[in-house]
Amino acid sequence: MKIQVLGSGCPTCKNLYEITQKAVGEMKLDAQVEYITGNEGIQKIVELGVVSSPVLAVDGKPAMVGFTPDIEKIKEAIKKNI
Repeated sequence: MKIQVLGSGCPTCKNLYEITQKAVGEMKLDAQVEYITGNEGIQKIVELGVVSSPVLAVDGKPAMVGFTPDIEKIKEAIKKNI
């Protein structure tokens, strides 16, 4: 499983990345969490057809867009997209 946090590199994006790493660890998933920011992050957001950041993507599909939720909501989003 591949999980990506995409964004501009702002504090909100970094927070989503950190919480996502914690969620994946607590769920004991065999998953790679990538943090892609700057021009590359924005380009990937555009490729997904999304207009807001940050984006939590699971296996190349947007799971959450535009906000940093609490850890339980991140876990739910990951489970829905496994």
